[in-house]
Amino acid sequence: MNKIPFVTKEQLEQIMDKYPTPFHLYDEKGIRENARRLKQAFAWNKGFHEYFAVKATPNPTILKILKEEGCGTDCSSLTELMMSEMCGFSGNEIMFSSNDTPAEEFVKAKELNAIINLDDITHIDFLDKVAGIPKKICCRFNPGGKFSIATTIMDNPGDAKYGMTKPQIIEAYKRLKDMGVEEFGMHSFLASNTVTNEYYPVLAKILFELAVEIQEKTGVKLSFINLSGGVGIPYTPDKEPNDIMVIGEGVHKAFDEVLVPAGLGDVKIFTELGRFMLAPYGHLVTKVIHEKHTHKEYIGVDACAVNLMRPAMYGAYHHITVMGKEDAPHDHMYDVTGSLCENNDKFAIDRELPEIEIGDTLVIHDTGAHGFAMGYNYNGKLKSAEILLKEDGSSEMIRRAETPDDYFATLRGYGL
Repeated sequence: MNKIPFVTKEQLEQIMDKYPTPFHLYDEKGIRENARRLKQAFAWNKGFHEYFAVKATPNPTILKILKEEGCGTDCSSLTELMMSEMCGFSGNEIMFSSNDTPAEEFVKAKELNAIINLDDITHIDFLDKVAGIPKKICCRFNPGGKFSIATTIMDNPGDAKYGMTKPQIIEAYKRLKDMGVEEFGMHSFLASNTVTNEYYPVLAKILFELAVEIQEKTGVKLSFINLSGGVGIPYTPDKEPNDIMVIGEGVHKAFDEVLVPAGLGDVKIFTELGRFMLAPYGHLVTKVIHEKHTHKEYIGVDACAVNLMRPAMYGAYHHITVMGKEDAPHDHMYDVTGSLCENNDKFAIDRELPEIEIGDTLVIHDTGAHGFAMGYNYNGKLKSAEILLKEDGSSEMIRRAETPDDYFATLRGYGL
């Protein structure tokens, strides 16, 4: 099976005439349509709000597109808070979910009147000391153990550094109530990149039942529950993508079964999706510059793990299209490599592809989230440009490529 690029060979050639490879290309039309589907899926909940995970794709143009579609931002660092502020987000449009949080980050979040999500019970006193306790606050829950759907283990929250235990979060709400907090929320993230329509509904039921218990034990009535991220995408072409309409209806069912009878039918549902919102709407575009025939067949491209770290870091699969050879037989086996002095700098290993020649253009799929964002400068390599394919078919650079001057900028006057 094949994945179909959102850009044609002809469109891509026009873009490459303006911008040299490698670059990340984003599909504005796809991003907007997906954001609208998500909003429709949760339209049954009057207070629904999506807080896009900035860490997935920290680009102001992308954030502004999502703002136009009614999304807020989920931030986990000072610079993400600053970028959100520069893009016009403020107050309830920002969720600040961090861990091991430096004081200056809490101060900035409080300054922006962002919704602060406390990762640990000890952060109550720390936040109070460095910035003061706000009137609205959120607490992060970690149930521990393993998280399963039916008989399938999805992830292992007990090994995750995030969130509070149930006794801790109940105690946290009691303390925060005594400290004058007037509006409370709860947040939890139990599994990453799930490709099942059951994840959100199962997670939601766990949190909804806990919300009822919290009300009974503390008198705190939650005003919002944040399901965080975890709704993933099928990186391999053989898997079916999640159906966000089915997911939304599953959460709705759990909401009606658990929260409504407990008098909590006005609880707002929040999400913090990154990968689901952006990953399919990004391609890493790269040119073939070398071929090597030794113990294996190698195809060398002008991108490397600096541009997309996931395959090197996780052994992650990203589908590859050889532009113009979409219908050719996949009768050659290649390792597709970058130029880093590391043997794991490979976009594909033993991948069956059409015959590839020097000068061919490769599209590496599903790089719209955790693609450019995870880039680094190992070997003195420079990060690529980011390009937006606009709804009208034109293209626009939304981040220039780094230059050697950028690389050396922090060293000027320190030995250079």
